[in-house]
Amino acid sequence: MLAELLEPADVVLGGERPWDIVVHEPRMAARVLAQGSLGAGESYMDGWWDCERLDEMLTRVLRSDIDRRLRSTRVLRTALLAKLRNPQSPRRAFIVGRSHYDIGDDLYERMLDARMIYSCAWWPRASTLDEAQEHKLDLVCRKLGLAPGMRVLDIGCGWGGAAQFAAERYGVTVTGITVSEHQAARARARCKGLPVEIRLEDYRRLTGRYDRIWSLGMFEHVGARNYRGYFAKVHELLAPDGLFLLHTIGSNRSVSVTDPWIEKYIFPNSMLPSIAQIARAAEPGWVLEDWHGFGPHYDRTLLEWHQRFEARWSEIAARYGERFRRMWHFWLLTSAASFRARRNQLWQFVFSPKGVPGGYEAVR
Repeated sequence: MLAELLEPADVVLGGERPWDIVVHEPRMAARVLAQGSLGAGESYMDGWWDCERLDEMLTRVLRSDIDRRLRSTRVLRTALLAKLRNPQSPRRAFIVGRSHYDIGDDLYERMLDARMIYSCAWWPRASTLDEAQEHKLDLVCRKLGLAPGMRVLDIGCGWGGAAQFAAERYGVTVTGITVSEHQAARARARCKGLPVEIRLEDYRRLTGRYDRIWSLGMFEHVGARNYRGYFAKVHELLAPDGLFLLHTIGSNRSVSVTDPWIEKYIFPNSMLPSIAQIARAAEPGWVLEDWHGFGPHYDRTLLEWHQRFEARWSEIAARYGERFRRMWHFWLLTSAASFRARRNQLWQFVFSPKGVPGGYEAVR
């Protein structure tokens, strides 16, 4: 049955091509058919199957929409719970910080660039990951028209690389917030001596007024129930003549829950927004000045992260173990495939509260 399901993607169980699947455990097919992506991911973590070009195989599967024919009871249960509660409530806001971002700076140091930027890089004129991430940060700063003396809010500041860049290169004062204790500590150390304040805080508790606000790769943790409240809070915090840049992964479809394997092992309480969901949330109080999509750049970024992770895995293998390595391998290459198949997108939006007088000049 699984072999037949894979035929439209030209993927063969036991085939000899790089994107074919090598099965080590006969129960693998039944597990995948019964549990969908959760069964596929867990059976890979358990060593039940392998694939030389996992990213290419998954790209073929996603392009053929085979995954949408595999649904588990976990998806239905998660969807029901999402209707009964707010998975991204203030009480639950710090769960993803503890379970993902705090697993170990030693891992992220080896996988990411020197600034530890954990979002899509910008590759048109870059040859290395460090260059591509710096170009992305500069693109963000130019889109916002940063100038010395401005007060900037960084919602989801990570390990402080973006705040450091803006303070050093553009002379601005930055307040960065994160729900990760490890990120907050590292960001404070990174930005020591700069006009940067780092807070361990949920965005809903913020007060004050800022000239510019950005959010780079944090909106994926906000959740559909909170989109309108998120935009309302940013509106409250932004100066009337300010600009807000939202950098987020996006989905081609509106959903209320995330993939069950991603939910369980990578990003609990996460969710990718659609164009429609963002538009509805922003409609009451915002003017959309610019909309820039560059999803294929995330494919290359993820492959770079994967290569760096694999190259230095031996340095941290004893701490994390082989099952973690396979989990991380599966996550990075599944994510790369989702962008290569154009299932997921990467968007940068620039919003203003009342519209830029005379119009906004797009920056690329």
